[in-house]
Amino acid sequence: MSTNKTAKVHFADNSQCVEFNTGCHSLLDCLEQQQYDIPFQCREGYCGACRATLSEGKVIYNEEPLAFVRDGEVLLCCCKPDGDITLSFK
Repeated sequence: MSTNKTAKVHFADNSQCVEFNTGCHSLLDCLEQQQYDIPFQCREGYCGACRATLSEGKVIYNEEPLAFVRDGEVLLCCCKPDGDITLSFK
């Protein structure tokens, strides 16, 4: 993702959408700044508590997660969107 663009983060479960600020370190940071209560424990990709389903789009990992991540899942603590994305939470 280019440093001069923002991305839209859509939520599959409802019609909400937030802008990802390119200054945010991760999707988790961005969602917390927007007052979303996302479960997490580590912020380093090894616990899996912030797991979400990526319905559309792609993400870039800041560091490779150590927790097992299935196809179609992302760990919000250690990735950024690569363009617009759609997430759902379990």
